[in-house]
Amino acid sequence: MSELDAYRSLYIAESRENHENIVKNLLLLETEASETAIAEIFRSAHSLKGMSASMDFKGMERLCHAMEDVFQEIRNGKLAVSRELMDSLLVASDQIEAMLDDIECGGPGIPPNLDDLENELKRWIGKGGIRGGPESVTPPAAGDTSAPGAESPDMPAGAPRYSLAIQLTDTCDNPNLRAMIILQNLEEVGTIERVIPDRSVVEDGEFGRRFEVEITSDAGIDALKTIATTTDVLSATVTEGGRKTPVPASPPAPVQPMEKEDIRTAKQPEKVEKSREVKNIRVDISRLDSMMNLVEDLVINRGRITEIARGHQIKELDETLNMIGRSVSDLQALMMDIRMIPLSHIFNRFPRTVRDIANREGKEVEFIVEGGDTELDRSVMDGLNDPLLHLIRNAIDHGIERPEVREAAGKPRKGTLLLSARRDRDNVIITIKDDGQGIHAEKVRKKAIEKGLITPEEAQALTREEIIDFLFHPGFSTAEKITDISGRGVGLDVVRTTLESLHGTIKVDSREGEGTTFELLLPPTMAIVNVMMVRINGRRCAIPIHNVVEVAGLDTGNIHTIGGRETILLRDEVMPLDRLDDMFGRSPATEILVVLQHQNRKRTIAVDEIEGQQEVVIKPLSKVVGTVRGISGVTIPGDGEVVPVLDVNSIVSET
Repeated sequence: MSELDAYRSLYIAESRENHENIVKNLLLLETEASETAIAEIFRSAHSLKGMSASMDFKGMERLCHAMEDVFQEIRNGKLAVSRELMDSLLVASDQIEAMLDDIECGGPGIPPNLDDLENELKRWIGKGGIRGGPESVTPPAAGDTSAPGAESPDMPAGAPRYSLAIQLTDTCDNPNLRAMIILQNLEEVGTIERVIPDRSVVEDGEFGRRFEVEITSDAGIDALKTIATTTDVLSATVTEGGRKTPVPASPPAPVQPMEKEDIRTAKQPEKVEKSREVKNIRVDISRLDSMMNLVEDLVINRGRITEIARGHQIKELDETLNMIGRSVSDLQALMMDIRMIPLSHIFNRFPRTVRDIANREGKEVEFIVEGGDTELDRSVMDGLNDPLLHLIRNAIDHGIERPEVREAAGKPRKGTLLLSARRDRDNVIITIKDDGQGIHAEKVRKKAIEKGLITPEEAQALTREEIIDFLFHPGFSTAEKITDISGRGVGLDVVRTTLESLHGTIKVDSREGEGTTFELLLPPTMAIVNVMMVRINGRRCAIPIHNVVEVAGLDTGNIHTIGGRETILLRDEVMPLDRLDDMFGRSPATEILVVLQHQNRKRTIAVDEIEGQQEVVIKPLSKVVGTVRGISGVTIPGDGEVVPVLDVNSIVSET
């Protein structure tokens, strides 16, 4: 990777963090007057503008500049916060995200409607009654060919002088780039008189992550501190008056070499300290994926070597394999931890979604997020966004009532929507809970009869939980009209299908008039799982152990045919019996029964032999093979045989 590519990658990562911070605080500012939120937005917009300028992304610089001007007016009390203003700022933030996507793909990040967006933001500045101001930053005039940062704005006579002491964090990947961005941002609001150590030393990155700036500016202490306190800054101290000792205009020539030598000498321990204190690094996700594949190969080969060793009965070899096995297990656990990502990465996207949908539907919603620090494997996280989005949309559209309806029912005008996550043993539980009207079971029952899914007689025998389960049926919807949010009958079906592909489950608890709770149960990772190895008609296959309820003997006397299908009576419970003939062929003699469970449904399969439990790596089926009924993937145990892994979700879900 070239140095430019590295800077671009760093720019994208940090810009997305600043963008998320802007959106989060915009939503906070809309609900409450928060000076902290205003300062955070101003800081993030200013940082994003400065980084964009240094990378020569002019479109991003212009848009962030306009947002910064708006918040300068808000911060100075010249512009009031309103929903219409927030709408304009959120539209601009949406465009920032789209521009970042374009830049990440190698584009210039200049949208065709950039002028319109700028003018919309300037319109709000005009509403404040003041254009510009002593602290506003104006773009360079046409024909100005001065280099960025080479010429600072003219300061009024008698502008105060300040001294800034800035300390970067130990985790800052490019301290020279970060320092230059800070200096460039400061030059926009004042005249930099001195940089300590010398600016050339800072540009080379040999300044021990701490530097000082003396600047003449009328921006004020708070503004200077906001500008300096950006990403990767541990502390920024601003004092008025600058250094008491003036800088000599022409230092004696003989002193110069000595000063340089002193600087070099002083830097040596700092370099050692810097290399010792680096505790975090940024790693491209593709490298982590490659490492995970290597770990998976180690797990597979460990099993194969173990199988080979059993046939030789060499004590020394067994001891060595035990040590290797422990090391591989530790490496596997460490790799799993590295791949874990906090759920806040996707949770932070939803406050904006809730706001937009609530405004569109004319509803008032308080959105509460808890447990964002709970971690999931990246492979599970990637598929989780859409299911959560569907459930949040449904909660606002179908669950939470309009303010006047809630008041008539004795509820607060504003509904509550909770998104939470927690770790429970070996699983992660995500909860989406609202205090709305709940699910009307009778309405669902009538809709199921109307669609021909059940007869009226069958409907009367169903429990409330069984009736609510129809909501997950493909094409099922209780909405009276189709909108851009709901009514097409694909939302909850997509949720269940996606969760099943992630080896997860979903439960619903709803009470009419009180609200609905969706509970998602997910494994922390899908890469390495425990399975039960069995044989069916001589063919080996694997069953995920979390789907196995019990293993029992097969009593042919308890086998009955109901509705043309084999069933078995086991412990006073009638369950479907599947011999998987179409997958493995008919076994001549089967004596073992394996009880499987998915959601609240049980099913039994007949097997010839139980080989035991094993930890394996599950690989997805090749795109060439496509989808195979009842098979979720393959694994390779110690003997090198390719073993299919049963898709219990699809097997049990069959009627």
